[in-house]
Amino acid sequence: MPKIGNIELGDFPLFLAPMEDITDSPFRCICRDYGADVLVTEFIAAEGLIRDAVKSSNKMRFEPGERPIGIQIFGENVESMMKAAEVAEAANPDFIDLNFGCPVRKIVMKGGGAALLQDIPKMIRMTEAVVKSTSLPVTVKTRLGWDDAHKEIVEIAERLQDVGISAIAIHGRTRAQLYGGEADWTLIGEVKNNPYMKIPVFGNGDVVSGPVAEEMKNRYGVDGLLIGRAATGNPWIFREIKAWLADHSIPEPPPIGERVSVVRRHLENSVPYKGERATLHEIRKLYSGYFRGIPNFKTWRMQLVTAESTTAVFEILDQIEATII
Repeated sequence: MPKIGNIELGDFPLFLAPMEDITDSPFRCICRDYGADVLVTEFIAAEGLIRDAVKSSNKMRFEPGERPIGIQIFGENVESMMKAAEVAEAANPDFIDLNFGCPVRKIVMKGGGAALLQDIPKMIRMTEAVVKSTSLPVTVKTRLGWDDAHKEIVEIAERLQDVGISAIAIHGRTRAQLYGGEADWTLIGEVKNNPYMKIPVFGNGDVVSGPVAEEMKNRYGVDGLLIGRAATGNPWIFREIKAWLADHSIPEPPPIGERVSVVRRHLENSVPYKGERATLHEIRKLYSGYFRGIPNFKTWRMQLVTAESTTAVFEILDQIEATII
């Protein structure tokens, strides 16, 4: 049974992978209720935590029911990452997660996220410094390498383990791929099956269904899976994967009433958390997922994404529930 430090995660844990402006506390709580075993915050800039920036500090907030949860931080400066880890530890998460995988240009150009894949010695120094600066377990999320010519994850994983991380999550793409093409799990499997590796190895990339999850589990032997884009507006995927892994059953798609109820809950919990304007802006990208598979939903979706108040959205949701059978 895999563990992060002394934290038991279950036989084959499913993580909600951190995604900016998506995996905030309200959405994480919903995913927990549908079967996500481990949660991680949106990534948080180390410099923002050190300056006590409001947005960065708010991202550390979580509910008691979200445990086990990790706070994910990123940055380009070793000392800043150490200080940020100390700030994050004070928020009392279960572990600290280091983001060495974000491929977004604005992050990479500043030297954070996947940029560290171009300077492995610095990545190792940074990780070791953070491990020494906190009493919490430290985990890493990264990619196969910078590009096809530099898929160095097998060596990277060994070196990260040597400086004390408690687990590693690997996205099966290089930074150069961004989110395009297919995830390559071959090297994830090599890391997991490397006899030198003693820590849990979790896989990430293109896990979109129960059968795919089962294939990755059986073929590559990973200790658990991270579900990212497939969970966007689709918290039910955790329930679906667990049902398939348990007995190859496929749950019925959620009825319209359940979908509306979840969207309502998301809105109601998000407004106190980040305000009405930000909530309405961020949830727009989730409507397609929440109502995926509903015939002729485009007109309703256009109404939802153009609504200018939560009151208006609630009225539209009432109409949807009353109209769609």
